[in-house]
Amino acid sequence: MTETVDIPIISREAPVYAHPGDAGADLLSTEALTLAPGQRALVGTGVRIALPDGYAAFVVPRSGLAAKHGITIVNSPGTVDAGYRGEIKVSLLNTDGENSYDVSVGDRIAQVIIMPVTRAKFLPVDVLPASVRGEGGFGSTGYQKDGQQS
Repeated sequence: MTETVDIPIISREAPVYAHPGDAGADLLSTEALTLAPGQRALVGTGVRIALPDGYAAFVVPRSGLAAKHGITIVNSPGTVDAGYRGEIKVSLLNTDGENSYDVSVGDRIAQVIIMPVTRAKFLPVDVLPASVRGEGGFGSTGYQKDGQQS
């Protein structure tokens, strides 16, 4: 299902979907900088949006930057709430242990995904209902398909 929602935007370069069916639209850098190995930086995109109530935007890494250069986003996904009107900035991190990475003005540095969100009503209880999984987490199912632990 593809749904569209009108989103007022102030931007030098509006986010663009690279291909039909893409979930994320590319965000571009408005700054030039060099990320040294292990360094992080808050990078501007020049994009400001007004999401309708019931929607949120999620800023996520670009897979090519992560796979080829080790560039990711520190707080991925970054959440943009419907009430936020400031510039969307991306907290980039260079995870490469040896090489610096240059960001130029106009580089595609992240993607933004617009999604409807449900607002939860939290109900305090003394005991949670049982489930098959229970409290298992953080690798409790193992890493091999037969569940073996190492």
